[in-house]
Amino acid sequence: MITKKFDTVIVANGQFPRHAVPLEILHQAEHLVVCDGAIASFQSSEKIGKAVIIGDGDSVPSEYRNRLIQIDEQDDNDQTKATRYCVEKGWKRIAYLGSTGLREDHTLGNISLLMRYYREMGVEGTMFTDHGFFTPAHGNQTIPSTKGQQVSIFNFGCNQLTAEGLRWNTYNFQEWWQGTLNEALGDSISFCADGYYLIYQTYDIKGT
Repeated sequence: MITKKFDTVIVANGQFPRHAVPLEILHQAEHLVVCDGAIASFQSSEKIGKAVIIGDGDSVPSEYRNRLIQIDEQDDNDQTKATRYCVEKGWKRIAYLGSTGLREDHTLGNISLLMRYYREMGVEGTMFTDHGFFTPAHGNQTIPSTKGQQVSIFNFGCNQLTAEGLRWNTYNFQEWWQGTLNEALGDSISFCADGYYLIYQTYDIKGT
């Protein structure tokens, strides 16, 4: 289902992934950037050994301090600091792991930041959880899907937002809940929009 290639993987300090899809993306990572609070979640020292670590360094074991890029400013969280580092390196196709699953305010903040990175930094990011993945989009887009896949759309300023390939009609949702719990009818979904929106797709297929 996931065919997109990523320049790098960022691992944030949320719930470390357990599902096969994000774990495979982590395994295939060409470049790996880890927020320092997430180091304790790694079980593979080999994978940590190739990582760049971003943060204030308080939670980094001594054996990995040579890989730490210390950033002490408090205006941005570690996920954003890691994203800025990747953009400076020219890595704009980014997979985000561990951004959700613990405190709900952090989860909402990290998900909404995905749209900020897309709008302001040109990041082509996808955020993976243990249940599905978030992708920011703008304007007219066609994305791959699977029949029976559960899909939710969150409006970030569209006055026009319609789609073909979903069970229920879409419109310029004013509230986040209004675009949730839709379903793909086939192998693609085509959006027609005049602004930004965030798409969530599940790994599991309804009825299987």
